[in-house]
Amino acid sequence: MSAVSPRKSIELSEIIMEMRNTKTRLNGAIRELHKQAKAKAETERNYKIALRMEILKLKKEGHPATLINDLAKGNEDIAALRFERDIAKGLYDSARESMQSLRVEASMLQTISKYQDEL
Repeated sequence: MSAVSPRKSIELSEIIMEMRNTKTRLNGAIRELHKQAKAKAETERNYKIALRMEILKLKKEGHPATLINDLAKGNEDIAALRFERDIAKGLYDSARESMQSLRVEASMLQTISKYQDEL
């Protein structure tokens, strides 16, 4: 004879509390995503403006057209702005993934809630 463990159920009040908690966290994630999207756009704008100015400066100095893009991107200030842009993109992507994870959690809680109703 095999031992049968009793089925553990989750109280509906616990599920509701977790759903509320997830909703609060999801709202925070949405605000964070908005903040990161704005930072991403600003760093992209700053990088492109500085890159354009450096390219124009190098053209004016008479550098060969085939080298201008590499020279401009190799400038320390431009490289620093590109680095900041890349970090901002990573933070935005991370915030988006966090929000998606919370959506999955909310969906899972809804499924558990429906399952509990059927018991």
